Amino acid sequence: MAGRKLLVLFGSQTGTAQDTAERIGREAKRRHFQCRVEALDSYDVANLINELLVVFVCATTGQGDPPDNMKVFWRFLFRKNLLPGSLCRLDFAVLGLGDSSYPKFNFVAKKLHKRVLQLGGNALLPVALGDDQHDLGPDAVIDPWLLTLWDRILALYPLPPGLEVISPDTRLPPKYTLHYITEDSPHPDASLLQPAAPRAAPSELHPFAARMVSNQRVTAQSHFQDVRLIEFDVTGSGMMFSAGDVVMIQPQNCPEVVQQFCQLLRLDPDRHFVLKPTEPGTSLPALLPQPCTIRHLVTHYLDISCVPRRSFFELLSSFSTNQLEQEKLQEFSSAQGQEELYSYCNRPRRTTLEALWDFPHTTCAIPPEYLLELIPRIRPRAFSIASSMLAHPQRIQILMAVVRYRTRLSKPRRGLCSTWLASLNPEQGDVRVPLWVKKGGMKFPADPDTPVIMIGPGTGVAPFRAAIQERVAQGRAGNCLFFGCRQKSQDFYCQAEWEELVTKGFLTLFTAFSRDQEDKVYVQHRIRENQRLVWELLSSRNAHIYLAG
Repeated sequence: MAGRKLLVLFGSQTGTAQDTAERIGREAKRRHFQCRVEALDSYDVANLINELLVVFVCATTGQGDPPDNMKVFWRFLFRKNLLPGSLCRLDFAVLGLGDSSYPKFNFVAKKLHKRVLQLGGNALLPVALGDDQHDLGPDAVIDPWLLTLWDRILALYPLPPGLEVISPDTRLPPKYTLHYITEDSPHPDASLLQPAAPRAAPSELHPFAARMVSNQRVTAQSHFQDVRLIEFDVTGSGMMFSAGDVVMIQPQNCPEVVQQFCQLLRLDPDRHFVLKPTEPGTSLPALLPQPCTIRHLVTHYLDISCVPRRSFFELLSSFSTNQLEQEKLQEFSSAQGQEELYSYCNRPRRTTLEALWDFPHTTCAIPPEYLLELIPRIRPRAFSIASSMLAHPQRIQILMAVVRYRTRLSKPRRGLCSTWLASLNPEQGDVRVPLWVKKGGMKFPADPDTPVIMIGPGTGVAPFRAAIQERVAQGRAGNCLFFGCRQKSQDFYCQAEWEELVTKGFLTLFTAFSRDQEDKVYVQHRIRENQRLVWELLSSRNAHIYLAG
């Protein structure tokens, strides 16, 4: 057994690649491999030369970019000084997750596969190109690819004599065991498990609890969409940012939803527990305190409002004692049942909590220690920063549309983060929001004479508000903004601010109010009408064009 080790490394932005990596980890355990599943940036990449068997699972984001949690690994892998044969001992496979509606479809997976080959790695099979656009999603590619992968791996590392592949009907042990403790019992490892964080820049593991200063609706009360301009005080955080950067916000579930979940699973929200890894070498979830209450776990960690994935139904079926429910759950987790699952879950955007309501017998039989494998953690949300430090020192502002829409389900769908933020009222006491900043994809020109053409319909105008504030504070003119919305009287964000800058000569503004006349007018019509000016700025003055929406 000593040599049967598999490492699964993932780069994930939205959680799909992580979910797939964990699936491979479970399948490896069923084949009696010692298996570690890690994010690429948590792994010490210098150890890669010692690995014998690795499966990489990676998503492609934006315009062919690697996900945030593999950027360090990516830079290391493409260093010029790595020797061509340095990975000659490595058998590997690459599984990509992408979207074929983008030009750089699965670019990261293809490039990774090519680079590991260059460094001497031996590919067990061609790179898999999972596609979100496929009717059955990425699983249409992943399912058959994994069957072939296990055939190849078992040919290299046969099962030890007397051992069989563990049947899918047998539930694997949980990743962690959950131990309830009395509220006043001292927890021996509490101080060890939570090392005092050095005063580093705020990050996902150590966010800054920013005070919300204001939460102002900027659309008319009669307008169908609620859009907020929200301001946070970040005094003492040490955070620095410039126009084009992003603020990451860690949302939480609302108390009513938390209460419903606890009632449904018959959990006491005030009970304290500690987690212990089932296998040595498994690290505890970094964002959960030890000890922790059930309420904290459900409020801050478990994403009970996300649309559940196939793996959720697979694990859920193993707890079921009700034949009807179990058959339905097994269908949802089978390759053949994916169309059915799509119309049950994805199309109507049914939440995890709503799915649990539909399987009551199974839900009340869920052992609490499996919750962390059953339900993914709440992911942070990214917002373009809509203000400049030069205009608003020690403040961060965001322009946020509250997500609310209808599907065939009776209750309207609501965005987790925007609904939570919109519900907070800083006038009723001290309101804190965990956040940190991240470099954005937009860089504005360093040369003060370079004009900037910005096209920002709707809340897409947020990063341009930051840029215009920054450039005005630096005394730069040459700011040209095309802004579009539905109606001047309903959703013309920051109207007074733009008009003041136009009067002062800092801004050239073109507006398109699509519903204010019979024929719809959009920003592209205004660009065409002003083609002479746009061409003049581009051809003679080397203007930069930015688009956000």
